Amino acid sequence: MTLALRSSLTLRLALLFALLSSLILLGLGLFVGRAVDVHFQEGDLEELHGKLTLIRSILVALPADELLEALPARLGPALVGHPHLGLTVLDREGFPLFTSAAGIPEWLLHEPAAPGNEAHPPARTGADPGQHPQRGILAQAHTADGQAVQVAITVDIEHHRHFMAGFARSLGWALGLAVLANLLFAWIAARRGLAPLGQLLGLARRVSGERLHERLEAATLPLELRPLARELNQMLDRLEEAFARLSGFASDIAHELRTPVTALMTQTQVALSRARSAGEYREVLYSSLEEHERLSRMIGDMLFLAQAENGLMVPHREPVELAGLLQSLFEFYGLLAEEQGIRLELSGSATVSGDALMLRRALGNLLSNALRHTAPGALIRVTIEPDATGRTAIRVENPGPPIPAPQLERIFERFHRVDAARGRGGEGGAGLGLAITRSIITAHGGSIHAESAGGLTRFCITLPPMGP
Repeated sequence: MTLALRSSLTLRLALLFALLSSLILLGLGLFVGRAVDVHFQEGDLEELHGKLTLIRSILVALPADELLEALPARLGPALVGHPHLGLTVLDREGFPLFTSAAGIPEWLLHEPAAPGNEAHPPARTGADPGQHPQRGILAQAHTADGQAVQVAITVDIEHHRHFMAGFARSLGWALGLAVLANLLFAWIAARRGLAPLGQLLGLARRVSGERLHERLEAATLPLELRPLARELNQMLDRLEEAFARLSGFASDIAHELRTPVTALMTQTQVALSRARSAGEYREVLYSSLEEHERLSRMIGDMLFLAQAENGLMVPHREPVELAGLLQSLFEFYGLLAEEQGIRLELSGSATVSGDALMLRRALGNLLSNALRHTAPGALIRVTIEPDATGRTAIRVENPGPPIPAPQLERIFERFHRVDAARGRGGEGGAGLGLAITRSIITAHGGSIHAESAGGLTRFCITLPPMGP
């Protein structure tokens, strides 16, 4: 039972609802029972006080020496039709002057009598010799000549006790049936209320690598489940995007590795097809070495990206003077730019906190990419501008073919190429350079985006301010 209670949400909701409703019914039943009991007490008191007033009015009209003879004739008719009432009148010495058929209530006579001027003396509860429950009052009264007597009036409350016992039994049966009915209805209500969760279960069962497009209709679900449905749909969107990116990445890796591997196999097969001189073998080995170097760079770049995406790449922080760093890159790429007739221009300066080698690699990728896609005789402009918040903006701008807007969002993805005309961007020509640049900038807490308009392509980097 404990295991079922822990594992079944429907059962827990049903039991909780049944428990709460049963407690409410029990409280209501106890309240009604108490109200009925108080009503009986008030009715008994009203009757006892009424009889006390009547008896006092009779006694005050009679002298003390006539009470013994006159009381049976005067009080007997007052008890006609009231078999549940008992009446005893005692003189000052405790001698009974009048006793009804109910007998003398010994249990009541041990209590102090209320004064003769008290109209509503308190009632007490006891039992006669036969153990029948009674409620009674004991009060003083006066005769015509001022003599004090005691009046004891009792009422049999056995029928009240029987009624309350029957009420308690009926309440117990009603409560038991109500618990069972509430449990049944609560279980049905919980099952119907939790039915929309079946849609979540159905979606979870349907989703697979081939069916990541499945989504929940949030509008058809209860209000409480709509946020969960929206979050699940967004999670599936992210999974579908990541799965598509991973599939494309695997395909790109296979494509990129196939070319050098095929070249190596072809060169080896040609070299082995016949005997060759030492010079020819050396030439084949040099060609193979170039392909191996390309493979090594590609594997190193993919490892770098994997470390960056998993938070394993932590830059070594130090002050980096950007103008000097870019000037050294201009010197490195100066010969290539001179051969193509391309001019390099740098303006502005700023110092940031970061890893100099990593920032050099990121900015070198952007310069290499710009040189690859800039026509001879054009100008590549690099601008450094600190802003008022302390952040530093770096822009690398070159003229070239426009990049379509949809491609600007994907230009930093691994192995992504805008078109065949733009060729392979970044290090090693494998389409990883811009992806590596974004990873480095992100690791430094910055951001990067690309713009293409008016025949100009511009890469904009923003780096955070220097730390304290």
